[in-house]
Amino acid sequence: MELQGVIREIGERSKNASRELAKISSSQKNEALFLLAKMLETKKQDIFDANRKDLEMAEKNGLDAARIERLRITEKTISDMATACKEVAGFDDPVGKIEDMVVRPSGIRVGKMRIPLGVIAIIYESRPNVTIDAAILCLKAGNAVILRGGSEAFYSNQILCFLIAQSLKKAGLPEDGVISLPTTDREAVNYLLELEEFIDVVIPRGGEGLIRAVVKKAKMPVLKHYKGVCHIYVDKYADLDMSLDIVYNAKVQRPGVCNAMECLLVHKDIAEIFLPKVEEKLGKAGVIFHACPKSKNIFQKSELATEEDWGKEYLSLDLAVKIVSSMQEAFKHIEKYGSNHSEAILTKDYFRAMRFLKEVDASAVFVNASTRFNDGGEFGLGAEIGISTSKLHAYGPMGIKELTTTKFVVLGEGQIRT
Repeated sequence: MELQGVIREIGERSKNASRELAKISSSQKNEALFLLAKMLETKKQDIFDANRKDLEMAEKNGLDAARIERLRITEKTISDMATACKEVAGFDDPVGKIEDMVVRPSGIRVGKMRIPLGVIAIIYESRPNVTIDAAILCLKAGNAVILRGGSEAFYSNQILCFLIAQSLKKAGLPEDGVISLPTTDREAVNYLLELEEFIDVVIPRGGEGLIRAVVKKAKMPVLKHYKGVCHIYVDKYADLDMSLDIVYNAKVQRPGVCNAMECLLVHKDIAEIFLPKVEEKLGKAGVIFHACPKSKNIFQKSELATEEDWGKEYLSLDLAVKIVSSMQEAFKHIEKYGSNHSEAILTKDYFRAMRFLKEVDASAVFVNASTRFNDGGEFGLGAEIGISTSKLHAYGPMGIKELTTTKFVVLGEGQIRT
């Protein structure tokens, strides 16, 4: 069978499996998750053998050390994956829950029932643990999932998906509930993104280039975020010691992630006091400052920011810095250069904080806290499938509930419309 036919058959099998998964009980889902946790531990040597093939190929192809490290599966990786299975099994199951029930004047009762999205295609890069995270979250929400991991992790993803299928089978669930594309051919993704009759939504996880390519070609809805250009605005009424700790954490703890701070906005009234403290503390950690003309006059060592620095996702120890004359100027800067990901204000003024929360448009808005908290686990979702910066159908971290939707249910006692 030609590749297009193979991908179409996968789509059809997934759709059939999704209909079965939508009907299963929480106990059946949890049984599959516990079985998978056990199988990950008992079959770890098979996982290591498959991962070794990927690592050898990665070294042969000249992948950089950071990407090879993300690809590597260790004892801890397997332990963490098994733990994630058990944790997701312990989450509340949203499927079938009825919300917002009201009684209408006619006497009918109208509510909304949580239901699975259906078939979710996830296209992602590098880390094999995403295979497990994506599969178990989709399963708990009653969805079938088609996985297309990066070609560099092909053998690792294949063994993990095989173990998932075996766990589903032993729990009496359809093995096609989780399918990994059986090829590294990039054309397979193009065929996959045409299957709007089978796939309900696609979630790309990776660099901006990957995500934009998926958005351009997909015929079904896409849940996505292109990049994380996160700002922290230090207000003139901020606690400067607290602010310094927050700014340090947001930039330095993990600079290569989407919720790290990329631009620091500082009110002019406190800039000459605060920015030298920033330079001393963050500079020692290796941060390179890309400063506006006013802030460059305060820093001892910095580079002059260009237009390209505003709105840039560095994913490194680089930081754009701008002095603003007012909170309104901070709003305008964020509106122009932000990516709707994470924005924060540091202030002791309640009314200014509330205004920031109301007026700034982002999937998560913070007061006196690091943007690094924009994460499903930190928000109490347990885990996340990704972060959406598009407002339909989710905005922010997507956990199990965000992998469901609702349908109206109507309960009557013989009512007819007049």
